Amino acid sequence: MNELTGTAPSALLRIMQSAPVRLVLLGGILFLVMGVSSGYVASAAKTPLLSILTAVGMAIVGLAIYAAFVHFVERRPVSELALAPLGRDLGIGLLVGSVLYTACVLILMLLGIYRIEGLNPASFMLPAVAMALSSGFLEELVFRGALFRIVEEMFGSWVSIIVSSFVFGFLHLLNPKATLLGALLISVEAGLLLAAAFMLTRRLWLGIGFHISWNYTQSGIFSGVVSGGDSDPGLVKPMIEGPDLLTGGSFGLESSLIACLLCTTAGVIVLIKAIKRGNVVLPFWQRAAKSDQRVS
Repeated sequence: MNELTGTAPSALLRIMQSAPVRLVLLGGILFLVMGVSSGYVASAAKTPLLSILTAVGMAIVGLAIYAAFVHFVERRPVSELALAPLGRDLGIGLLVGSVLYTACVLILMLLGIYRIEGLNPASFMLPAVAMALSSGFLEELVFRGALFRIVEEMFGSWVSIIVSSFVFGFLHLLNPKATLLGALLISVEAGLLLAAAFMLTRRLWLGIGFHISWNYTQSGIFSGVVSGGDSDPGLVKPMIEGPDLLTGGSFGLESSLIACLLCTTAGVIVLIKAIKRGNVVLPFWQRAAKSDQRVS
């Protein structure tokens, strides 16, 4: 810490810089912003353009709070939000997220479970934009930028993957149509993939891209339920008939074995790449032991 200044921090700042306090402060503030954003976006849902502007504004607020906290409290460069790789990381994430969801739908179509019966007007694609932007930016700031990163700093990458994935998945039980199986499966498939995306790049943009495009493709294109929430129809008029283990039931396709298999596989691939890059963080006690060995 204190990479940006040469002065010793005050006692209050030292307390704020401790990992548990940072987790509560940063995570709590961002979680509040996420909740406020969801409420504002929902209240403006009947006016899609206003809803989109609201989501963009709240995403900017979340990014600004995160950057200010890292700069003024953690006293280091905000490398997780580096602008130079933004276009590349975000673009790759957007592409992969949409391809993964489309692949799930294609498998269901081959099985005769998902049938396209027609198309809605293109305007039906617009309302899902706000939800995708709000969840993509703010949930990644909360669950990867704050929760995963700070828990990893204390207990290492492996514990942090488990903790952040569990919290991320089971908070979806707050959604109106959520199921316990859906929360468990999203913990495995999305929790792993999004944590691995952060580990691979040490930036948030890749995971934000994944998150936005998966949610938008699910709702805005294929008219699916997003994580047990209330979703409006999108471009496609589908007929979905099949067992909940394959369709995801009321939780949405994220609660299906197909999505779990594809996304978990993608997450493992990204995680292996992160390991090969040497991006696994050890628990603080193992780092301290290694440091002592070097000194001796």
